[in-house]
Amino acid sequence: MDVVYFPDDPRPSRWMSPVLALGNFDGLHRGHQKIIERVRRSAADRNGAALVLTFDPHPPRVVRPDKAPPLLMTMPQKLDALSRAGLTGTAVVRFTEAFSKWSPDAFVRQVLVEWLRVSEVWVGADFLFGHERAGTFSVLRTLGQQYGFKAEKIDPVRYKEFVVSSTRIRRLVAEGRVDEAGALLGHHYAIGGTVVHGAERGRLLGFPTANLSTDNELVPPTGVYATAAEIGGTRWPAVTNIGVRPTFESAGAVTIETHVLGLDADVYGAPLSLSFIQRLRDERRFPDVDALKEQIQADVRRARRLFDNISV
Repeated sequence: MDVVYFPDDPRPSRWMSPVLALGNFDGLHRGHQKIIERVRRSAADRNGAALVLTFDPHPPRVVRPDKAPPLLMTMPQKLDALSRAGLTGTAVVRFTEAFSKWSPDAFVRQVLVEWLRVSEVWVGADFLFGHERAGTFSVLRTLGQQYGFKAEKIDPVRYKEFVVSSTRIRRLVAEGRVDEAGALLGHHYAIGGTVVHGAERGRLLGFPTANLSTDNELVPPTGVYATAAEIGGTRWPAVTNIGVRPTFESAGAVTIETHVLGLDADVYGAPLSLSFIQRLRDERRFPDVDALKEQIQADVRRARRLFDNISV
């Protein structure tokens, strides 16, 4: 997948008759997936390029940093997910304070028309753009008529009784309701990073763990989770503890420790992705090491029963 940045990079010449999905796409949830599906279908009909345009950094980081939410994805994770979605390319606007003051017309004219030369643009029902979010879908459609491209939107996507949104998913993850978050995402919530050295207490207890150092901003709250660990392109069932290890320390730093079921290998320094499937319990302090080992054994048994019924 091609990735280009505005204003630095030229539009690739092979991007013919671009059909564009426009938005932030944090989490790449069911609503985003529906827009991308429509874009791919329309691009195929036009024999054109299926594209996404997104922003970096996330616009609230620039226009109201005190209220900017923690993101569901890092930019590399987002680009990887968009690539796997089968798009021709992704255009990334470098969002600055100066850019935030552009009018809707300036954005459409300079980015969509002069840079990308779009033939069609798709947005979600609540997408707003331009200075002080003055650009509504009606404005986009009117500008499209003026500049010669088609503007379309999708209605809000619902899962059961909920409207799917990045805001709702962030709240579910922050509350530890990772299974519900996954249902709205259409995939398990995941964080990634690198395996680093820890205190190695897990190995002494008979349950060696991979300690994750991550750049993800939104980590589920302390507790024990059934997870899927991806290392070296292989996914493994796993049990992950997020917390301060209160049995050993009274005020330790929060760590992310994963016991990978069935893996016996040195993975220090390896990239690790953790997909959160279900919260098993709260983290708590145990009276002694034997009680902790007994609880870990119970956690592993519960996780194995869960994995017997789902595909990792």
